[in-house]
Amino acid sequence: MIKRALLLIGIFFLRLLSYLPFAVLYLISDFLFVILYYLVKYRRIVVYDNLKNSFPNKSETELKVIEKEFFSYLADLIIETVKLITASEKDILKRFTITNIEVVKKFEEQNQSYLMAASHYGNWEWNTIISPLAFKAQTLIIYKELNNQTFNIFLKNIREKSGVKMVTMKSSFRAIIKHKNELTNTVFAADQTPAHLEAQILIDFLNQKTLVFYGLEKSAKATNYPVIFCDLKRVKRGYYAGDFKLITENPAKEPEDAITKKYFSLLEDRINLEPAYWLWSHKRWKYSPKNNHE
Repeated sequence: MIKRALLLIGIFFLRLLSYLPFAVLYLISDFLFVILYYLVKYRRIVVYDNLKNSFPNKSETELKVIEKEFFSYLADLIIETVKLITASEKDILKRFTITNIEVVKKFEEQNQSYLMAASHYGNWEWNTIISPLAFKAQTLIIYKELNNQTFNIFLKNIREKSGVKMVTMKSSFRAIIKHKNELTNTVFAADQTPAHLEAQILIDFLNQKTLVFYGLEKSAKATNYPVIFCDLKRVKRGYYAGDFKLITENPAKEPEDAITKKYFSLLEDRINLEPAYWLWSHKRWKYSPKNNHE
């Protein structure tokens, strides 16, 4: 009861904080970076190990530069997510541009539902606000529930403010079937670590053998919905761009695992271009292929 009360107080202060203008929030972000990187040293070992294993040809100096850039970006991401609590759709649209939207519009004009392969790169939280504003289709976002239900509901309400529907991973396929007679855009953040008992496959990703979540490909094969990659880019501080690339128009005709491998190839290209803006603090390789099958 005490923990819940403290959490509600914290949420209240986050809401107050979100009313501050971006200029002030980014000053707070600069301070937050110092706390995360130098004082708390939040998951610095995890971040550095992930970077070192992903970029074996980079020097320690290069890795340290990326590491600092990542923590600076992480502080911004936290502050930008807080801003979402009270930011209007107009506020976010000013800072988020979309290119190559014809890839998506082609299917919408045919009243064809599609799957969107997203990732934890750039500001994926802002992307949840943009999707219903940019597309005709009803956006369904597949997500993992947080253990803390109070905070889970709080985040869910923020994400759904512009019209998306948040769908838990365990009910994702049921949701797709439920909306089969509607035009839908079902979004999978397919780069997260699969749970021990979830369907998964082994691929080469960022110079490592990597167990990856199979839900995107499984849903694509079952529905034969086209799969589109959402390529997010950080243009500059507080500004992002989304570009769309077709992975496949006909999943049923694709070889086994081809959709998943194409998705991770496109994501890897983006990470190699600007490595600092992926979620390196995530324990992405905590389950090694060997340990996972023991």
